[in-house]
Amino acid sequence: MVLRSAVLFFLAGLAEIAGGYFMWIWLRYDAGIMWGVTGGIVLILYGIIPTFQQFPSFGRIYAAYGGVFIVMSILWGWWIDYTVPDFYDWLGTIIALIGTAVIIWFPRQKETKEVE
Repeated sequence: MVLRSAVLFFLAGLAEIAGGYFMWIWLRYDAGIMWGVTGGIVLILYGIIPTFQQFPSFGRIYAAYGGVFIVMSILWGWWIDYTVPDFYDWLGTIIALIGTAVIIWFPRQKETKEVE
């Protein structure tokens, strides 16, 4: 379950960042419409991917995903935009990962939820 969860978080992060980046290129640099269309399609995939998570709580999935997104955004900026992360970027990334681990993997009491 941990590996599946990590892969889905990675795919969702990649889809959100890449989709947003394609839109950025389209609108900021007046690139062709296909950049925008591709970005829109990839962002739709980002909305679908998290639904494959096994966790029952939408809020916890997206809260934990936020930590993953922070890590991936720092790495994307470094590898794609050549913005080298500084000490505080790495410190914030570590803090976000700790928070993500607490939200997703720390044991809690069994919860039941009824959907009306």
